[in-house]
Amino acid sequence: MRKLIAAINMSLDGFCDHTAMTPDDEILQHYAELLNNKDIVLYGRITYQLMEFWRTLTENPSGEKSMDAFAIVMDKTPKIVFSRTLKNVAWESAKLANQDLEEVVLELKKNPGKDILVGSRSIIIQLMKLNLIDEFQLCIHPVVAGGGLPLFENLNDRSILKLVKSKTFNGGAVVLYYEPKNN
Repeated sequence: MRKLIAAINMSLDGFCDHTAMTPDDEILQHYAELLNNKDIVLYGRITYQLMEFWRTLTENPSGEKSMDAFAIVMDKTPKIVFSRTLKNVAWESAKLANQDLEEVVLELKKNPGKDILVGSRSIIIQLMKLNLIDEFQLCIHPVVAGGGLPLFENLNDRSILKLVKSKTFNGGAVVLYYEPKNN
């Protein structure tokens, strides 16, 4: 069975705001490798629209090698977008979900293939409530955002996680790999 991996960037004070952090070459390479080893990524509307930035770089490269290389990987990675407001998506590699989140994830997990990635805070919270996440990859950046949306918000049940490994980047960011203890 395929694993569902929640991967997200966070500030040191626990907020998920991609605009508060600036990924360096090493982090962009890490996420490009992560995407290359997954079959699909799941997004909510807000994160999907934020990630569309990378599509613009495939059309108009920035000239920064790591950013342009990541844009190519992101552009080709299949995406499913969960939204109540979007009627269509312009990104060729994306499609709107036509079933609810739990149905889509359960179907994806039982099909053969590489693992599934989740990159949206709101989707991660919903999947935590459904106990469907097999691994968390929390990239903690050395920045205090001072505010924003916390990852672990509106959760009523206690979750115990087991640290299985970590990875430190030269710029000071750290990826913490956790598995839920009940898995």
